Amino acid sequence: MYAANRWAAGKAKEAVLAQLEAWGFCPGQDVLDAVEAVTVLLVEATVEDQGNRVSVHLSDQDGQACILALSHHPGLADLDDDAGSDVLHQVTAHHPVTECGMDTGPDGRRVWAVIDL
Repeated sequence: MYAANRWAAGKAKEAVLAQLEAWGFCPGQDVLDAVEAVTVLLVEATVEDQGNRVSVHLSDQDGQACILALSHHPGLADLDDDAGSDVLHQVTAHHPVTECGMDTGPDGRRVWAVIDL
């Protein structure tokens, strides 16, 4: 869990990289760069919701990692399609991303990406 501020994305990317390493993943530099960039994009999208905190959740299966950022800002209206598609286009611009998505729920905005490791 991170305070929803400008430092959240940097802290989150370091935590994601450290966890992948702890799990024994040793992807190439291009994949590491994509994991960093995608984590930053996901967290920055949730920080923009102006809640007090954001969380980042990481899972792995079959050589892939799923990174999910959650804004913890309940009561958000449905997402602006243009803003949402802009973030998702930026995420999918990174080669190892196989899928991504965004939605809102009672716990805030959820933004996620699946990356081939």
